[in-house]
Amino acid sequence: MLPRFRVALAAVALAWTVANAGDASAETRRAWLGIGMEAPREGGVRVNKVIPGSPAQKGGLRDGDRLVRIDTAKVSSPDDVQRVVGSHTTSDVVNVTVVRDGAETTLRVTLAPRPSADDQKRMEFVGKPAPVWSGVEPVKGAPKDLGALRGRVVVLDFWATWCGACRYMAPTLSAWQARYGAQGLSVIGMTTDGRDEAAVFAERTNMRFGITVDESAATHRAYGISALPTLFIIDKRGVVREVVTGYDASHEAQLDALVRTLLAEPAAP
Repeated sequence: MLPRFRVALAAVALAWTVANAGDASAETRRAWLGIGMEAPREGGVRVNKVIPGSPAQKGGLRDGDRLVRIDTAKVSSPDDVQRVVGSHTTSDVVNVTVVRDGAETTLRVTLAPRPSADDQKRMEFVGKPAPVWSGVEPVKGAPKDLGALRGRVVVLDFWATWCGACRYMAPTLSAWQARYGAQGLSVIGMTTDGRDEAAVFAERTNMRFGITVDESAATHRAYGISALPTLFIIDKRGVVREVVTGYDASHEAQLDALVRTLLAEPAAP
């Protein structure tokens, strides 16, 4: 049986693909709070992530807050929060009541339009150090940790053997590694699939770049992976410079140009 994370990731990836096949502009018109959530045993909704620059951050929400009400509506699940926030329009001001340090605190939050999936990832990661890898095992041509690649430009591709779009992306990644590897580029593919499964698939599909496995999904969670493929482009200093979710052939030239720009930057001190 697949680990729970992989099952959830497959479901979210499918939902992302279906949603993006329709009108993406409709999604961006929805009101947005900008938090990651889980349902704790003590009731309410635990905030496990506040996206930088989001309405939640600007309104004062913090990781670990337990959200119990939005205006007068009690919330007991992430679905409740999404439903209540979704009933508002962008620029509405809502009163968000949280339990923090054992006491209730009410914060006024001005909702904003929901950014695209890529823009949300950019808000969270771009301009910040790439998360460290945890529990990663190399399959071929890759180190166990990101620190070993300091001074090189890294294209980190999160993929899976069951991901059709990942197969379309692989030839481009192989071409980048062949073209720019000697200039300081390391393309690394990371998957939660098993080591043997990943190795056989990579060889069969001619993936000519480094492959690692993250069977515990700890590194996937650190990078907030919820759809595949997701591409992180990391500069020589270890700072994330771009994040792209999904595959779109029309974006390849732009990403290629970014890679060349980063390769031309001075080496990391």
